[in-house]
Amino acid sequence: MIHDLYDVIHRRRDVRGEFTGAPVPDATVDRILGAAHAAPSVGLSQPWDFILVRGREPREAFHEHVRRERDVFAATLDGDAADRFARIRIDGVLESTLSIVVTYDPERGGPAVLGRHAIADAGLYSACLAIQNLWLAATAERLGVGWVSFYREDFVRDLLGIPAGIRPVAWLCVGPVTHLQDTPDLERHGWRHRRPLHLARHEDRWGG
Repeated sequence: MIHDLYDVIHRRRDVRGEFTGAPVPDATVDRILGAAHAAPSVGLSQPWDFILVRGREPREAFHEHVRRERDVFAATLDGDAADRFARIRIDGVLESTLSIVVTYDPERGGPAVLGRHAIADAGLYSACLAIQNLWLAATAERLGVGWVSFYREDFVRDLLGIPAGIRPVAWLCVGPVTHLQDTPDLERHGWRHRRPLHLARHEDRWGG
């Protein structure tokens, strides 16, 4: 079983172009959301919510917004970087079966959230742990997940009726895929290469 866990961790990919559009059984959706909801959270605040977006209209509106934001970023690049980015697909919003938007409520569990007094972002980190749980569970279920980050929070808040003060942390495209790439897209397209573990490891103090 432990080998299965490591396999899922290393097979996980940020999926863009491999979605089939096939349906996801409700029981499977419940399991991956249950895994997300089981994530640890600072002060047991569970500051996340999950919005399941299945309708074509909101996904088309979001996809158009993402396209415009892609153009904004592309305009900051030149030379080889611009050429590499032009080959990279940044979303599978319309091709995936559904989208799951994960939000963060900084007031959840307040006013005194145990363990957050010194690190204000601890609640946001908790929401990210829920996202990771969801992603790994989906991978174990042989589903793909793609995190779309080319958006403005206010646009998503207005599109989905999210109350003021609650942050849309992640728009996740979820669904069956033809396969998961052996090499992550950004590496395959030469955008960046993975940093070896030994360069990230320190002993006792930075640089040790």
